[in-house]
Amino acid sequence: MKIPFQLFFPSQEQLDALIISQDNSPITYIATQEGLSAYKHDNNKILLGEGDAIFAAAKQAIRQWAMFPGGWAKIYSDKTPLEVGRVVVICARVMGFWWLNTARIVHVVDKEDRFGFAYGTLTHHAESGEELFLVEMDEQGQVWYRIEAYSQPQHWLARYSYPLPRFYQKKFIRHSLRNMKKATLANLQIAEPEMVCWVRS
Repeated sequence: MKIPFQLFFPSQEQLDALIISQDNSPITYIATQEGLSAYKHDNNKILLGEGDAIFAAAKQAIRQWAMFPGGWAKIYSDKTPLEVGRVVVICARVMGFWWLNTARIVHVVDKEDRFGFAYGTLTHHAESGEELFLVEMDEQGQVWYRIEAYSQPQHWLARYSYPLPRFYQKKFIRHSLRNMKKATLANLQIAEPEMVCWVRS
């Protein structure tokens, strides 16, 4: 498997061609709890606020793909609807180069108290596994954003430089939590408070 990397951000034509090439690509992991048991498990969440308005704003942020921080980690396309089967490209700037990774939406959650989706890695991805992006309202009315991932290196560069991918995975988690907080409050035109609550398991 060849993971393309380049100095400059890819063109829309390049990204569209990559998505088309991955339309029939299989996911690269066994999509069961038992099959994922050997994978590295990350589970983090942040308190977004409280009440129905916050929950609605958080759902909007998920639809906007606001969990991607931009700058060094972008999703293509951020206009992709949350539908099972849709393929996206995760563009990550690592060590001065843009790395392109493909994933397919494999689950969509749309319940009264939960909303989000999970995507799974395809053959054109440095890692193998699944990642969940979810907003939840608990019994007390508090609204949380949760990002949960099962992953292990797939490309040989990811395997032999494992501390580096883990560094960027943890960086993405931090930035994703922060961005969802900002986006949710921005959707309500509320300024972000200085203190946030982040829970890691």
